[in-house]
This record gives sequence, C-alpha cells and structure tokens, in this order.
Amino acid sequence: MDTTLHMNAKQLLNKVPEVTLYFWIIKILATTVGETAADFLNFRLNLGLTGTSVLMAALLTVFLVVQVRADRYRPWLYWATVVLVSIVGTLITDNLSDNFGVSLHATALAFGFALAATFAVWYYRERTLSIHTIYTRRRELFYWAAILMTFALGTAAGDLVAERMSLGYANSALLFGAAIAAVTLVYHVFRRHAVLAFWIAYILTRPLGASCGDFLSQPATNGGLGMGTVQTSMLFLAAIACLVAYLTLTRRDMAEQRIAP
Repeated sequence: MDTTLHMNAKQLLNKVPEVTLYFWIIKILATTVGETAADFLNFRLNLGLTGTSVLMAALLTVFLVVQVRADRYRPWLYWATVVLVSIVGTLITDNLSDNFGVSLHATALAFGFALAATFAVWYYRERTLSIHTIYTRRRELFYWAAILMTFALGTAAGDLVAERMSLGYANSALLFGAAIAAVTLVYHVFRRHAVLAFWIAYILTRPLGASCGDFLSQPATNGGLGMGTVQTSMLFLAAIACLVAYLTLTRRDMAEQRIAP
C-alpha cells in the first residue's frame, strides 16, 4: 500500500469509532432516544408526524453533510448524527404506517430488501462491508445509508413484535437482547464472520432500544412503566452526552486503527 492511500485510510478511519463496549452502549441508548424523541416531538410538541419528519430530516441532512466533510472522527458529531438517523428512521416507518396505511409486515419486509440491496451494491462496488475499511467518501455514504435502513427496519420489526404480535415491550426487549447475546456468543466461539456478526447485532440493537424506550415511556395501561417520553429522552440523552464526553477525553474508542482485509 502506498503512503498516500495509507494516510487517507487512516484519516477517514478516524471518523468511525472502534467497535468497543462503549460503542454498543451508546448505540442502544441512541436507538431508545430515537423512539422516545420521535414520539415527544410528534405528540407532546404537537408538531405532527409530517412536521416532525420534515424538521428532523432537514436537521439530519445538515449533520450528515458536516460529518461526511469532516477530516477525522469527532465523537460528538458522529453520535449526534447517529441519534438523528435513529429519529428519522423511526419517523420513516411511522409515516408509512400511520399516514399511508402500510402494514408493519410490509414495512419490515420492504426495509429488509432495501437493506439487503444497500449491502449488495456496497459489496459489488467496494468488495467489502467492513467498517474498518471506510477510507473513501463513497464507502462512508454506503455506511450511513445502511445505518438508516437498519433503523427503519428495526423500528418496524420492534413494533411488529411488541404491538402487532402482542408480545409486549418488556418481553420484546428480552427477546431481542437474547438474540444479540446469541450472535455475540457464536462469534466469540467460532471467531469467524466478524462483519456478518457486526451487522446482525447492529440491526437487532434497534428493536431492542425501541422496546426499552417504549417500556420506560409508555403508560402502565400499554404495558410500560409510565416515565413518559420527556423524562426517558432526557435521561438517555444525558447518558449519551456523559459517555461521549468521556470518550472525547480518553479517546478509548480510537485505540487502534487498522484496515481489515
């Protein structure tokens, strides 16, 4: 590998955090905020589903442009973008379900195909799906497109299991948590297919976080604890802010930069 490519690779890799325990904790917290914040903006602030969607899509566009144009990984910018993607992904599914009457079965299937198509085109063009090889702008755009699809798919899957299948928020969280634990166990036992394990876990954290958010925020009559969307959103946003501040100071999520084969 020549020096120029190595420098560009290292520079862009710094825009994606290392996949550590902190990564997964913040990711789950962000998915929970995506669920509760979308409900808060929609119902408590009376912006309506359409108004909320337009506002958050515009805000996401601004942050995404700044993130893609940044020359290195900045924790606050990266995770703010993830939180906004989570909110917009939730709103996309909610719009299809509430405004257009698309069933959650159809929505989950459609976003499943959309995510598979994103991965297929990404792999066809780049010959890898590893987040450790995102050293071009095109790969970063594929990365964010895949993340948006995982949030929309996860929202539909979480609502489908918890509400349409009447499993309940707590049981849904346990189900998706167990699925993530199984993927983690299989990966650590066999030490193979790291990229596949990562993306499966990434997809499953969305319905896990959504189920946890609904369980905490929804009233007891709906199977929740009744904390409300405001308190739940503020609690999880504060936790994200504290963890991001810690990572900014310690650089624990930038411990090793490497290019995967």
